This record gives sequence, structure tokens and C-alpha cells, in this order.
Amino acid sequence: QVQLVESGVGLVQPGGSRRLSCVAAGNILGIYTMAWERQAPDKQREVCAEISSDNVTNYTDSVKGRFTISRDKAKNAVYLQMNNLEPEDTGVYYCYAVIATTKGRRAMAHWGQGTLVTVSS
Repeated sequence: QVQLVESGVGLVQPGGSRRLSCVAAGNILGIYTMAWERQAPDKQREVCAEISSDNVTNYTDSVKGRFTISRDKAKNAVYLQMNNLEPEDTGVYYCYAVIATTKGRRAMAHWGQGTLVTVSS
């Protein structure tokens, strides 16, 4: 009974900035890796950014220097600050988290429902 809920962002002008938010709720014992995945129209889904439980981050090359992923463990939340947005950033962004819900059982991956980001003038 774990749910990940992302914020909505809508239309953004090229060069603009937006922050995505995702909050996990439910029977949570602990959260390990968290990430943001995205899927552009007619393209395969990719991992955009990820962050470990000890705050080690990793980004896909196309967003390095522009996007920043962070997390708030007290709130079970992960954020993606997106700066200098480009039309190529357009797509559906999905929150991802590896979550333990039961003691002694392997943690499982969870995804949010996705939120659409459209970068266009």
C-alpha cells in the first residue's frame, strides 16, 4: 500500500525553470534509491536523475548542469529542479523509488503515475 504522487507542471517556456515534487505515502519502513525517469514522444523511457540513500547523485548526460535532484527523508519526498529547460526535455516524468514495506522482505521498486512537462514557445 505505497503510493508515489508527483506534482503537475504543464507548459513551460524554453529557458524557464520548474521543480517537480514526488511524495511517497503508505506503509513505508525505508526508502533507498529514488529517481526521476522520463519518456519523450516516440522515444524510450530513460533515467533522468537518481539519488541514493546517502545522497549520491547521477544524471543522464543531456541534463547535467541544468537539473538537480534532491530528497527530504523526513517527508519521504524527492524533487527535481529543472533549469534552462529545452524543447527536448518535453515528456512525461515519472517518480521512482525503491521502498521497503515489510521487515525482512526485499525492497521493491515503485513508480508514480507520471506528470507531463511540455517545453515550448
